[in-house]
Amino acid sequence: MIEAQRPGETGQAGVSAAERYERGLALKNAGLYKAAIDQFELAVADPGFAVKAYAQIGLCLKVNGMCEEAVAAFRKALACSTGSPKETVQVLYLLGRTLEFLGRMEETLEAYRWIRREDPGYRDVAARIEQLSARRPSPSGRKGRADETGPTGGFLNIRQTLLGTSK
Repeated sequence: MIEAQRPGETGQAGVSAAERYERGLALKNAGLYKAAIDQFELAVADPGFAVKAYAQIGLCLKVNGMCEEAVAAFRKALACSTGSPKETVQVLYLLGRTLEFLGRMEETLEAYRWIRREDPGYRDVAARIEQLSARRPSPSGRKGRADETGPTGGFLNIRQTLLGTSK
């Protein structure tokens, strides 16, 4: 079980979350993904590193072909209250790409549309939305698009869906 620690505080054996995160990056860059995940899991105890560490865990899992687990890690990153808008967009893109790889197009489009609202020029999101929208049939009897909802209702529905908490 991971215990919470205060930002900048040292964890096991006097190693800070920042050091754990940096070690994780070095291990990931060396292709030692399991060891990297272990370091990132220790770094998430510090709220200041949780978003980045969960995102890195997701990337390590995705590289190892564990895409469903990667989706869960990206959703944990999005659930962290400490993420900046820029980090949120970056993690949503990683989530969207992973969902797209898994063939989960509705969720993919929701992630990409969320990004488009937050940062319209982000990477290749507009082209991906266009490509994915052209490939799927429009639901019958439904008016409007998923990204044309009101400012609060749409936010809550999309956030719940992306975090995997919708019913």
